[in-house]
Amino acid sequence: MGILAPAMQGQPAVAVVSKLLAAHAPVDEREAASLRRILTLLEHSPAPFSRDHFIPGHLTASALVATPERERTLLVYHAKLEMWVQPGGHFEPGECDPSSAAAREVLEETHLSARWPGLQPVLWDVDVHVIPAHKADPAHEHHDLRMLLLAEPGAQRAGDGVKQAEWFTRAQCAKMDLDPGLVRALKKVFASA
Repeated sequence: MGILAPAMQGQPAVAVVSKLLAAHAPVDEREAASLRRILTLLEHSPAPFSRDHFIPGHLTASALVATPERERTLLVYHAKLEMWVQPGGHFEPGECDPSSAAAREVLEETHLSARWPGLQPVLWDVDVHVIPAHKADPAHEHHDLRMLLLAEPGAQRAGDGVKQAEWFTRAQCAKMDLDPGLVRALKKVFASA
């Protein structure tokens, strides 16, 4: 999972993301607005992958992790944000493939290995959201590329930056106070079962 998909090897970093975005179809106006903002970031930012690029923000990669049957999803309780979110985070220096970055984040945050649902990575959702100021970092935006990944439930445990890692059903997610963008993305995951 740590390698780029064959079709992506050798492409400039921005081209990898641009190719995924070109094939993505937003499901509502909020997601469409996020897609436009991410494309603008790619076009105008000198360092869209850099976690130190705060105005307007930078790319992040996260994973909508589901069981193969899409009956449950894996969420983590984020230590800094103090809320349930999908596993994910910043690109490491040299990373440009959001599916590899998302799978790495899943492993770091939950100790589970995740895989693509097919032969190629699937960009499932995009969302731009504000991250509050923390220590030396000012408030800024994460331009999040949300990849669909599959994993078997089991020996997950809290890892880097998370307090808990748990599997949830659709009914359980519906009762949680989740971010609206995550609610939209999870509806797509459960509807694909």
